[in-house]
Amino acid sequence: MRILLVEDEERLSNNIKKGLTEQGFAVDTAYDGEEGEFLAETEEYDLILMDLMLPKKDGVSVCKSLRERKIKTPILMLTAKSQLEDKVVGFEAGADDYLTKPFAFEELKARIYALIRRSHGETETTLSVSDLQLDPKKHTVIRGDIEIKLTPKEFSVLEFLLTHKNEIVTRTQIIEHVWDMNFEGISNVVDVFITTLRKKIDKGNSKALIHTLHGVGYKISEKS
Repeated sequence: MRILLVEDEERLSNNIKKGLTEQGFAVDTAYDGEEGEFLAETEEYDLILMDLMLPKKDGVSVCKSLRERKIKTPILMLTAKSQLEDKVVGFEAGADDYLTKPFAFEELKARIYALIRRSHGETETTLSVSDLQLDPKKHTVIRGDIEIKLTPKEFSVLEFLLTHKNEIVTRTQIIEHVWDMNFEGISNVVDVFITTLRKKIDKGNSKALIHTLHGVGYKISEKS
């Protein structure tokens, strides 16, 4: 999953990015409201983390502008202000949730997963298809009764496929949501990861779950 982090406190921004990257997220950063708004308008994100008080353009104004442009990406506001009226203003501008500083990283992570699940219409805490289950919070993957060890990027690719289960996703969509904007990898990087996932998830099982639609993309489903 790909996140945009808009936070002008560089140390806090670096700490949040490090923590989220270790969880397998791709994270782009911006340090003022104008840069954050530009990235939110030009790139695809699964979630936006945005400070309320930002240089050049504050978080509420950015949020309002994005919603006016019909950008529906979930927005989690980070703020040092805990007053109810400040939160009400943010919600009226289109924010989906608030987290007051200082906060525990585990709480931030839980809010992120909850908002992403909600935006995709998921109500369960785990993602599944057939006998395959992925738990984003525990960072585990199980098929049948066997736990499968994945690298962080393999986990992120599988998580994206499961978020869009029974749908065809293109290579471009996978890259845009699993890698950050600094990605300059090989052109067939997605194919390499899909091949590895197939070996770990489908090999030895009677039913293949990851399917290739040649010239189109990939799909995770019980049916090909």
